[in-house]
Amino acid sequence: MAQLPAVGAQQLAPKLSKSSLFDLLGSMRFAISLLVIICVASVIGTVVPQNMPPNTYIDQFGPFWFEVFSKFSVWSIYNSAWFILIMAFLVISTSICLTRNTPKMIRDMRSFRENVRGSSLRAFHHRVELDSPRDLMASNQAVLGWFKHNGYAVKVREEPEGMLIAAKKGSSNRLGYIFAHASIVIICVGGLLDSELPVRAQIWLFGKTPIVENMLIVDVPPEGRLSASNPSFKANLLIPEGGSRDNAVVNVGDAALVQPLPFEIKLNKFIIDYYDNGTPSRFASEVDVTDPDTGKTFSQTIEVNKPLRFKGVTVYQSSFDDGGSKIDLLAYPLTGRQPGPFELDKRVGESVVLPVGNTGREVRLEITGLRPINVENLLDGEPQPRVFADHVAAVTGSAAGKRDKNLTNIGPSVEYRLIDDSGQATRFHNYMIPAELDGASVLLAGVALPGQQDFQYLRIPADESASAIEFMQLRAALADPVARTEAARRFALNSAPEGANRAALQESAYKALDTFSGGGLQAISEFLETNVPEAELPRAADVVIRLLASTVTELRGVARERAGLPALDPNEPDNVQWVQLAVGALSDLRFYPAPILFSMKSFDLVQASVFQISRAPGMLPVYFGSLLLVIGIFAMFYVRDRRIWVWLKRNDQADGTHVLAAMTSQKRTLDFNREFERFKLALSRLDTKKE
Repeated sequence: MAQLPAVGAQQLAPKLSKSSLFDLLGSMRFAISLLVIICVASVIGTVVPQNMPPNTYIDQFGPFWFEVFSKFSVWSIYNSAWFILIMAFLVISTSICLTRNTPKMIRDMRSFRENVRGSSLRAFHHRVELDSPRDLMASNQAVLGWFKHNGYAVKVREEPEGMLIAAKKGSSNRLGYIFAHASIVIICVGGLLDSELPVRAQIWLFGKTPIVENMLIVDVPPEGRLSASNPSFKANLLIPEGGSRDNAVVNVGDAALVQPLPFEIKLNKFIIDYYDNGTPSRFASEVDVTDPDTGKTFSQTIEVNKPLRFKGVTVYQSSFDDGGSKIDLLAYPLTGRQPGPFELDKRVGESVVLPVGNTGREVRLEITGLRPINVENLLDGEPQPRVFADHVAAVTGSAAGKRDKNLTNIGPSVEYRLIDDSGQATRFHNYMIPAELDGASVLLAGVALPGQQDFQYLRIPADESASAIEFMQLRAALADPVARTEAARRFALNSAPEGANRAALQESAYKALDTFSGGGLQAISEFLETNVPEAELPRAADVVIRLLASTVTELRGVARERAGLPALDPNEPDNVQWVQLAVGALSDLRFYPAPILFSMKSFDLVQASVFQISRAPGMLPVYFGSLLLVIGIFAMFYVRDRRIWVWLKRNDQADGTHVLAAMTSQKRTLDFNREFERFKLALSRLDTKKE
């Protein structure tokens, strides 16, 4: 075998490689493989919640699998580079398939295949052959009449010995294949247009640079701004009541780009209604929209499932947030002899640096949120602030109609963070008014340590004014040796009869208070375990606890006396319960990770509405592609292709016509067999002369 010349081989190799690549991209196996990958990715994107905070995924999957899944962009799978790339390859593959096969299918649809010979018809399984006494023209008219009655398209070819009638019906089912494949291309193109691809293309090709640091929108440089004529984007916009915006923010990973809007939107009023269970039943935004091109302004109310559409941009009611509410805080020192409080006025979103006593250290206070209503089932345990996804679910109906008789509105709450010198942030969630728990009125002060999601609550007994002031006065008195000495003296005086050893009792009471002030109940437990035999521990612990409770009662009297408050009856049940709760709270303070406790005194609520703004040119292609897909599937499965050939030849030996017919279809179903029997019956009637 002769070898190709070297030059010829070098010229042929690229052609072969290009042809092989073209065949691969246009192969059915390649397209099906891409569809399988897309289906698997879609299932993952459905099962795994998308675009949630990272801590949500870390808590669910753990740090190791979080890092692994992050490599594949599982948390935003539909906008990942590999998913978009697969979509693009699917478009290319399906387009090549369409380009290859559509002309051939159209030619086959239009063709009657009238070149078939009589010998070929005899090879068909569904065939009929008979002699008719009718002449050629009468037989032709009878056959054509049956075809016309049954909706067949007909083409007649005359031959010297007779004529061929080629008929077809249902050839439009080939359009089903074309429409189905075209719909995949159109839907994928529409999906790509509505994905992050147009924005990322501007980053790759036009030098746009997402902004990673915090800055005002007016300070964003041109490279951080998208064009006002950007054909496709999805952006977020937060507007407080009374505010107006003409720019939105497009999130790109952990960074953002500014998207100018073709109009200005002003939030006049934000409306929110609640169910009995505390979840929002409705939230809506009353806005004014101004067209800068004409200067005209119109008003509209935007609600869930009732968006605003203007100048090719759709504005959806996404959620709501705080718009910078003013909060008056009471700050209680948790160390030293000063009970406080001192006042601090801040707005949600603001921060302030505070000194930590005389230690020279500082902490930064950040006000992160205000909740004007908190409806909780306190029988389930300590309340936990719910994420906004729960509120959205409520509005869409999942929480509607659900009613729990144990639900209680425990009033407003404030959320804040304290950030220390090392950058560690501790979250706090404190309620404004007392809650009734276990028959006692307590103020709940929640704390979530770094890395924790759930809050643990410090229960502070409320005083007559429903505040923590008296408890904080008791804490300051406990830190004062003079107050502890006076409380121990009063305890010995009131507990020991005249002539008894009151000095020893006073010393024991002071020792209990001193130990408790230094380490809480745990310090007392350690003291007993060290100094008391194990067999005597239960009895000794009971004695010490009763001694501590009585001494703290006297210490409360000292603190109230210093504050100018009237004396209380220590034996009254409410006062006994208050002291018991105070002992537990004072003991827990040593675990409270903050030098200051902030309580909300009052607030001035300012609502803000969160909008999702999109320009989605792919919406119409997706709808059109979906319509084509429905039509294509209907045509493929419900439109049956049938072809019939009838040879009519003059019978020279007899006065009549020889008839040879065959029928075929791509899908030989029971309906096809029944139709063939009807056709066969119609031809059999040619056996008789026309009367």
